[in-house]
Amino acid sequence: MHNHNSPLSPDNWLADLFTSKAVQQGGVIRRKARDIERFAGMDRFMAEIYRRGYQVAENSGQIIIFCNRAPVRWLTKFEPAEPLS
Repeated sequence: MHNHNSPLSPDNWLADLFTSKAVQQGGVIRRKARDIERFAGMDRFMAEIYRRGYQVAENSGQIIIFCNRAPVRWLTKFEPAEPLS
């Protein structure tokens, strides 16, 4: 899906996203899932993630992109709530 209100094509939007200083330094960037879908499309975005060898996580509509190939280690562990009686 391409947003016709955007001056950038999906390819240009992705190129712009992945040329930020954080990406060049192997850092982390965050974008809203709806913006990725609107400006580039999730399939095209994920193809670029795989091509680059990056990892990505989603939480509450936010996409977190780890712009390196290092493993991601979660420091928290999900503990299920006590069952209701």
